[in-house]
Amino acid sequence: MNIGGYLGKILRVDLSKGSTSVEELDRSFIEKWVGGVGFGAKFLYDEVPPGVEWSDPENRMIWASGPLAGSGVYGAGTFCIVTKGPMTNIAGSSQANGYFGAYLKFSGYDAIIFQGKAPSLVYLVLREGKAEIRDAGFLARKGTGEMEDLLRKELAAGEKDVSIYGIGPGGESCVLFASIIGDRGHAAAHNGLGAVMGSKNLKAVVAYRGKRNFAIIDQERMKEKNEALFEIAKVAGPIYKWGTGGGFSFVYNGGALPVKNYTTNIYPEHERMGGQYMRTHFEIRNKPCYMCPVAHCKEVTVTEGPYKGFTAEEPEYEQLAAWGPQIGNTELGGVVVLANEVDNLGIDCNESGWVIGWVMECYEKGIFSKDDLDGIDMTWGNVEAVKAMLRKIAAREGIGDLLSQGVMRASRKIGGEAADCAIYTMKGCTPRGHDHRGGGRWAELIDTCLTNTSTLESIRGPLQPEIAGLPPVKDVFSHEEMSTVNAKLNGIAQFEDCLGICRLASPDPKLLLECLNAVTGWSLSFQDIFTIGRRVINQLRMFNFRHGMKKEDERPSKRYGSIPTDGPAAGRNIMEKWDYIVENHYRLMGWDIKTGKPLPETLKEMGLEDLIKDL
Repeated sequence: MNIGGYLGKILRVDLSKGSTSVEELDRSFIEKWVGGVGFGAKFLYDEVPPGVEWSDPENRMIWASGPLAGSGVYGAGTFCIVTKGPMTNIAGSSQANGYFGAYLKFSGYDAIIFQGKAPSLVYLVLREGKAEIRDAGFLARKGTGEMEDLLRKELAAGEKDVSIYGIGPGGESCVLFASIIGDRGHAAAHNGLGAVMGSKNLKAVVAYRGKRNFAIIDQERMKEKNEALFEIAKVAGPIYKWGTGGGFSFVYNGGALPVKNYTTNIYPEHERMGGQYMRTHFEIRNKPCYMCPVAHCKEVTVTEGPYKGFTAEEPEYEQLAAWGPQIGNTELGGVVVLANEVDNLGIDCNESGWVIGWVMECYEKGIFSKDDLDGIDMTWGNVEAVKAMLRKIAAREGIGDLLSQGVMRASRKIGGEAADCAIYTMKGCTPRGHDHRGGGRWAELIDTCLTNTSTLESIRGPLQPEIAGLPPVKDVFSHEEMSTVNAKLNGIAQFEDCLGICRLASPDPKLLLECLNAVTGWSLSFQDIFTIGRRVINQLRMFNFRHGMKKEDERPSKRYGSIPTDGPAAGRNIMEKWDYIVENHYRLMGWDIKTGKPLPETLKEMGLEDLIKDL
C-alpha cells in the first residue's frame, strides 16, 4: 500500500466463535476515515443496527490506532475505542495513551473489531501478525494492576515488552461506568467502555512490542515538524513542568473547580492540591508514554499525612478534582489513594466522583441514612468511606448496585430532592472534571450536552477561536459567543482523535497536520481537518438518532445547569437562553434547528450521501 503510516489490515475477533480473521482496508476507505475515531464511527454505523443494545453480543467494540501511532512522532502511542455504550445507550468514543496504539500496529494491525460474547472469560494476544484468544479464568475479579502483573508472568514478558489493556472487577460486574485501564494507569473511560468489554467476557488485550512495519513517506520532514511541535508543547501551559494538575489553582480562581457537588465554589485549600504542590512535596519519578519527551505522566510516592509511603500513578487534573474538592477532601495523599483505587477497580474517575459527591450531599441532607448506605459514614472528605463505597460499586453489592448505574439513573430512582442534586446531561453522560457553569467553561457545558461521542467532542483544552478564524473571546458568559465558538471549532478534536497521538504532545494542529502529511504522503489542507472531523461527527450523530437520541436529550440536569451562588460566576445563568444556544449551534453545524438532525446538504458536503436515506 503506497500510503505511509498504515498496514492496511483490520483484525476481526468473533468471541462467540472463538475465531479471528484479517480484512484488508482499501485506499479510499483509509483516506476518507483516516483512523481512530473515524474507523470506529464508520464500522459502528455499518455493523450495529437499531435495536442492538450495548450489552448485545452483536454490539461492536472497535479499537483503532492511527497513521501517526508508532511513526516516531512524539507521544504517538494513542488509540481510540468506539462502541455503543451503556451510560447514554448511544455512541461512545474514548482515547487512551501509553503504548498500545504503537504496539497494536507493530503487531500487524491498524484496528481490531470485537463482536460476539465468549462463553467464559478470555484475553487476546497480538504478536507479529498473529492473534490468539486464550483462557482468562485465572484473571477473574483481579484488579487491573494485578491483572497486568499476572499476564506478564504468564507470558514471561518484561514491563515494556507488552502493552496490556483490560478491565477490573467493575467491568466484569458490568458497572455502567466501567472503564478500560492499561499500561499502569491509562484509561479509556467514558460511556462505560469497560462494561461493554465485560459483557463480551473479554478481560484483556495484550499487544507485543516490535519494530516499525509500515512506511514513512518523508522521514526528514516528519522529524523537522515533530521537533517544532515538541518545542510548542513545552511552553503550552503548565503541563510540561507541573502536569495536568498544574492549572488547578487557575481553574479555582476562575470559578470552575467542582466543589461539593456544585453546592459552592469556595475551596481555600486549592494550593495544596495542585500539581505544583505535589511535585515539590511528594517523591516523583518519570513514567512517560511511548516516545514522549513531554513526559507529563509520573509515578508519585506520598511523603506526608496519613497515607505517607503510598506509591501510585500521579493523579491527573480530573482525578485531583474528583477526589479533592468534589467530595470535600483536603488530603492530597487521599487523592492519590482514591485515584489508584478507581483505576484498579476499573471504573471511570469522572462518573465515580459525581456519584460519590451526590451521595455525600444526600447523606448530609438526610436523604440517605447510614443504614441506607450499608453502614458507611459518607461525610464530606471521608477517604476511607469513599474507598469502601467504590468497592461496593465495583462489586454491585448492596447500595453499590444502585450506584453502579451512574448518577442519572440512581438519582431518578430515589427521586424528589435527590434527583435535583444530581449532575449529568439528559443523555446520561456526565461532565469532565470542572464546574462548567463558571471560569469560561460555558463552551464545555454546551459541548457536553450536544456531544455525539458521550464526552467532550469539540473543546480540546483552552479555547482557541483563532484556529477557526474567529476573534479572541470577549465574554465567556455570552450565550451567543460561547455557542458559536463551540460550533466553529468543532471538527479539530475529532480529526486529532483519528491520528493515534496524545493531544498534550501535539497542541498545534497546523504542525500536527504537517507531520501527518509527511508520514502519509498526503497533501491535506487545514480546511480538510474540519471536513474530516465533521464527517466523523455527522456519522456518529446519525448513529445516535437511529438508536433513539432526541433533541430533548441535549440539555443539562437541573443542578448541572443551575446558577452558581458564590465565587466568580455567582449569578450567571446559562439556562436563560438555552434554546437559543441549541438552535445557534444546530444552525452553524448544518443541522435542522427543529430536530437536530443533519440536513441532507450537510451530509452531502461531508461525503455522506449514503446516509441521507436514513434521515
